[in-house]
Amino acid sequence: MYPNPELLLHLCGQRDWEAAKAAGELCPESLTDAGFIHLSTPQQVHLPANRLFAGRTDLVLLHIDPQELDAPVRWEPGVPTDPESMRFPHLYGRLPAVAVRDVTPYLPGGDGLFQPFESAT
Repeated sequence: MYPNPELLLHLCGQRDWEAAKAAGELCPESLTDAGFIHLSTPQQVHLPANRLFAGRTDLVLLHIDPQELDAPVRWEPGVPTDPESMRFPHLYGRLPAVAVRDVTPYLPGGDGLFQPFESAT
């Protein structure tokens, strides 16, 4: 069973988001290298954040409305150290800036590690 969340998240640096807004879309290296853009749910975003960005203080979370995406999202396994049943959303195409509903800073705790995202709603 794959979730059908109302909110997906993408991690990126503040400068990357500024460039994406100007271009009208986000096309990170993973789109060329892996063929997709890594997305997460709020409950799992800390896993790739800690694996890839531990200690960084320039990250933002792009809050994405899945209904605004014009490329397929597939739920696929992460890395072997993730829980066995966990699937991550992968966007197989560009991320249009209009699909981003909100942007929030995503800061690590005092230990340099990220926690699951908790929305204010």
